[in-house]
Amino acid sequence: MHPNLLDPERSVLLVIDLQESYRPALHDWDHIIDRARVLIRSADVMEVPILFTEQYPKGLGPTTDTILECLTLAKRFEKRTLSALGADGLLDSLRTLDRSQVVICGIETHACIGQTALELLHQGFQVHLPKDALSSRQPPEHELGYQKLIASGALAASVESVALEWVRSSEDPRFKQIHALIK
Repeated sequence: MHPNLLDPERSVLLVIDLQESYRPALHDWDHIIDRARVLIRSADVMEVPILFTEQYPKGLGPTTDTILECLTLAKRFEKRTLSALGADGLLDSLRTLDRSQVVICGIETHACIGQTALELLHQGFQVHLPKDALSSRQPPEHELGYQKLIASGALAASVESVALEWVRSSEDPRFKQIHALIK
């Protein structure tokens, strides 16, 4: 298998800061939430571990309910830094999972996503960024942030491409579930 293909045995999904208080400020919020839900449900089907962060939840509030209801088995991390790696225990949890591929969704592409992805790359992780499950307040910030991350070594993706790489074959008994999620 090509090393850039996602493997559910080597993957972890990291969901960053999809908190309800960001709804009015984020570009295309409803679309991002929809795509993140598909990604989270696909990870569950494929038994890919999920970690998620909340940026200063005491002040900014919790993860939006429509995402939180999908994260029943996910491990939660509070943070005050832009990079998710600043959250106590997150990097240790990633290392304990012993998985080399990190798929990231959430907000904001040029800020928290960007700093997290760059630090993960520096730590030796392969980072996959489904563009349709990422956003910023302004489209130019999202586009420039995404371009910088791809130029820095992260791998471009979409929610559908991630799910299909995880399942790999229509012969996999989970294929029908994945197919139903992406259609």
